[in-house]
Amino acid sequence: MRFGLAATAIAIILLVLPHADHQGFVYEQNQPWKYPLLTAEFDIPILRDSTSMRVMRDSIDRTFVPFVKRQSTVGQENVKRFRAMIADEATPEQAELLTRLLSQVYDTGVLDNNIFDYVENNKGTSLRLVKGQDEQNLQIGSLNPIEMKSLRGAYAEIDSLYNAHIPQGMPQLSQDLIKALNLCLTANITIDTITDSKYRDQEYLTVTGATGVIKQGQRIVDRGEIITPQIYTNLNTYQEMLATRQSDTHSQTYFIIGQGIYIAIILVTLYIFLSIYRPRFFSDIRKMTFLVSFITIFAVFAILMFESLALGIYVVPFASVPIIVLVFFDSRTAIFSLLATVFLAALVATYPLQFIFMEIVTGLVATFSIWQLDRRSQLLRTAALSFLTYVFTYFTMCLIMDGTLSEFSWRMLVMFAINAVILSFAYILILIVEKTFGFTSAVTLVELSDINNPLLMRLAEEAPGTFQHSIQVSTIAAEAARAVGANTTLVRTGALYHDIGKLSSPIFFTENQHGVNPHAGLDPETSARKIISHVTEGATLANKHKLPALVKSFIMEHHGKGMAKYFYTTAVNNNPDKVIDKKDFTYPGPNPQSVETAILMMADAVEAASRSLQDYSPQSIDRLVENIINGQIADGLFNESPISFRDVETIKRVFKQRLATIYHTRVRYPEMNKNTATAEKLEKNNSQENSPENAPSSEIPHKNN
Repeated sequence: MRFGLAATAIAIILLVLPHADHQGFVYEQNQPWKYPLLTAEFDIPILRDSTSMRVMRDSIDRTFVPFVKRQSTVGQENVKRFRAMIADEATPEQAELLTRLLSQVYDTGVLDNNIFDYVENNKGTSLRLVKGQDEQNLQIGSLNPIEMKSLRGAYAEIDSLYNAHIPQGMPQLSQDLIKALNLCLTANITIDTITDSKYRDQEYLTVTGATGVIKQGQRIVDRGEIITPQIYTNLNTYQEMLATRQSDTHSQTYFIIGQGIYIAIILVTLYIFLSIYRPRFFSDIRKMTFLVSFITIFAVFAILMFESLALGIYVVPFASVPIIVLVFFDSRTAIFSLLATVFLAALVATYPLQFIFMEIVTGLVATFSIWQLDRRSQLLRTAALSFLTYVFTYFTMCLIMDGTLSEFSWRMLVMFAINAVILSFAYILILIVEKTFGFTSAVTLVELSDINNPLLMRLAEEAPGTFQHSIQVSTIAAEAARAVGANTTLVRTGALYHDIGKLSSPIFFTENQHGVNPHAGLDPETSARKIISHVTEGATLANKHKLPALVKSFIMEHHGKGMAKYFYTTAVNNNPDKVIDKKDFTYPGPNPQSVETAILMMADAVEAASRSLQDYSPQSIDRLVENIINGQIADGLFNESPISFRDVETIKRVFKQRLATIYHTRVRYPEMNKNTATAEKLEKNNSQENSPENAPSSEIPHKNN
């Protein structure tokens, strides 16, 4: 599965990569060339630039004499058609006159609109008349169009001649006759498209043909040079010829193979790091799917931005990669993910050294600025730091590469600013990852730890003793987690919710009882069942309120597979001749699977037991902590947790110090004896009599005195 992920990632990245074994250039007309000196790898024809070519083509079109053909059958067919259409509409005299006038117009010639426009613009120019149907019999003559008419002109001439020759008593043209005349008027002098295109293209060759050659090794363009229309055309010609030459060889295949090996090396290196230093991540398919997919998506996005927008690769917020990975993994994995993503994107970077340096430094600054993301405002600070880092590293690379700031581009600063703005919205991406992969971020944990959360408020109202116990446990557990480098926010939140299952029957738990103990009338098995059920009830409540799986693990694991020893011992003592089944007194588990849940198990047991101490001396607290935690170790409750003995000793020390602070001995206030009290009363009365309020006004000192 893991290697299938890697293979899929390689295939996707290769699919979007530009497959060319040469430097890809992004350039614009009338802008400076931002790359080093470019020389020709082979002879390149110098073609006219698009502006010059368009001007010359327009000139050819204006002066080109079109080739036309006369379609004699058009006139004959239209005259015959016209006679048939007006047979029932016109008198014989009208029909004869109109038919003769239509034939006369066709004999003179009716021009196609395009040809007529040319004739109007070029007075006195003869048209080239094509005779013959094929190339072997092709003959070209001259045709004088001076007396020929357009379609509109032909109709106007017929109308004029009809009115001039109409006999006395002959009616005017009716609407039906006019309509028939218009339908039967079509051009019989049209462009011969085949011949016209052939000769026109021959003249275009003088435009599209090369005007010179850039020899192999000769300069095409140098850094800082303005890309004129001619240079722009030369660059396009160079790119096209380069692509054509590559398609004719095996170089492109080898180049793609090289790209695939490069990507594979990066992903294999990532896998080796995870398998050796982060085996718990490497063994988790869900986390591996997220990590590989996330890196792949960012690399693909960077490639697409590079190809679609000049300097677009610098808009991609690579600094968000370590930030988001840090939220769900750890700092080392975050940094390694940043390296992998940047090196993959460097495949298309114009200046790979500059790109790698700037992105890695900025990504590291972003990572160091957010040790643990638990507030949205932290992203704004990180975005600002990232922008400043981009500017500083870009300034540095300009000095290194150019030795001057003449190439310092303000446009790059705009890209960095856009990058920082996008980075500040990384919180949205964190929420998407949480919902998609079921992860839990520190921000979510902080929100859940708010005691105004409805579930915690209900716990405080319905089971106040349990709520206070949870608060105390979260305090000492979080301090222990901080001491051993565990996730403090996770431990604090998990501790607040670990006993929510007691909401189903609060009265059955000692901390919520007030003089009435419902266990008094129950047998040990029933009492144990009620106590143990708070774990499963808690899991049910967690599912109902959609608590994250991480928080739910604290509910299920805080007792592990331990026993309700009080009720088990009572059952054994009450039934000395009977074998008591331990399963009836055992929690469902599982045992703690993480350092954080192991810390909670210790804190929960120690805090609960500390309430039964009669003596809160340091020796008594030390003995309590040692006995409880050593007993849990002896029962094998921590065997499935990655916690170390050194961590356990640190946790013990923190618990002892914390409990000693909570239950410290207060100083007894001394009681005042009778004689001292009487003397104090007399002194108070004397002071009142001699006070300024009781003195005569003349005895009160004035400020001016």
